[in-house]
Amino acid sequence: MSKRYSLKNVNELSGGDTEFIAVLVQTFLEEIPPDLDSMVQAVNSDNPQMAYQYAHKMKPNLQLFDIDLLTHIKKIEAWSKSSKTKEQILPVLNHIVEVINGALEDLKEDFN
Repeated sequence: MSKRYSLKNVNELSGGDTEFIAVLVQTFLEEIPPDLDSMVQAVNSDNPQMAYQYAHKMKPNLQLFDIDLLTHIKKIEAWSKSSKTKEQILPVLNHIVEVINGALEDLKEDFN
């Protein structure tokens, strides 16, 4: 099974410095789970503005690890400016959660 993340951008940023890569991975593993949980809580509480903030905050880290969720994250961000109900955004949220949790599993397996 292929990895659900890529270090291509991380390697470019770090210049191959393994200690720096380890720091980036550890930071991702520490910051993304609480942000993801907060975004889920915001959607479940029907709080589009808060969901936007957490989606926007996670976006650069997801891009750094080449986790292909940009379209889905943008849909969460757009929800704050639309009249969609939370029920309409839940499938998008569920996909984001599934993909991020898979990438977190792979990163933990590879770096812990």
